[in-house]
Amino acid sequence: MKKYFVKSPQNPSHLWIWGTHACLAALQNPKRHCYRLLLTKTAEKEFSTFPQGEIVEGHILSRWLPEGAVHQGVAMEVAPLSEPSFSRLKGTEKGVLVVLDHVTDPHNVGSILRTARALKALGVVMTERNTPPLAGALAKTASGALEHLPVWKVTNLARSLEELKSFGFWTIGLDERAPQVLTHSTLPDRVAIVLGAEGEGLRRLTQEKCDFLVRLPTDPEFPTLNVSVAGALALYELIRPC
Repeated sequence: MKKYFVKSPQNPSHLWIWGTHACLAALQNPKRHCYRLLLTKTAEKEFSTFPQGEIVEGHILSRWLPEGAVHQGVAMEVAPLSEPSFSRLKGTEKGVLVVLDHVTDPHNVGSILRTARALKALGVVMTERNTPPLAGALAKTASGALEHLPVWKVTNLARSLEELKSFGFWTIGLDERAPQVLTHSTLPDRVAIVLGAEGEGLRRLTQEKCDFLVRLPTDPEFPTLNVSVAGALALYELIRPC
């Protein structure tokens, strides 16, 4: 597959993504506009089918990226993906939707996206504010999932949860203090699982908008899990066969 690059205007909305899997997936996504591909010699072979790449020294490549970015010898300047219509969730399709309530760490969000794609979730909803950009470290951690998974950024999560209910979703909040344990057997066909930020958890209004709260069956003396791990366990429980 050949990717045709478009000339890069001076546009502050452009993003940088890096890492082998993230960049390969972006190059293979016809919906992604790519403006520049920077490669080191060590990464050149992996991207040999994309001759538009510019070969640069590693320290030059690093100058384009945030300090500490683990780029694996490749980075791309891209345009943001167009956000799908929220109303597409109104259909009759069964499945699980992931909702993030102010989850701010890009590695956690990227890991959740990767798991959601692997377990065939319907997509991910997150807040417009207090979430990382859909690029950079998030894209690298997502390992290409960003190019294949619908993602919505909403301005008012409480209102969006109400809208999801009107679409036929049951909204289930994951809270380590909830009395009810998450079990697959009692769940409806269309579920939105809501995950909160580490430490703070779900905000009060978000909890109130959930149909009910559940917890994972962790040791009561050590209940705390990384949000991406908790999300992966919850997703597996929701999608596994009875």
